[in-house]
Amino acid sequence: MTETLDTTTIDEIRAIIDRGLGTTKSRELIASSEVADLLLDLRLLLVTSEADLEASPLN
Repeated sequence: MTETLDTTTIDEIRAIIDRGLGTTKSRELIASSEVADLLLDLRLLLVTSEADLEASPLN
């Protein structure tokens, strides 16, 4: 079974990544907590999308 993310979720993920890169690209050091927060935000979006796919009547 192939699962796809909707364009809204993909756009949200891109926005989170862009925001994270924008705030860190000029710094030499990045706190591990900032990286963890970014990854957790992305994971939350992906898990939410996965739950939506599983709840879909098409599955």
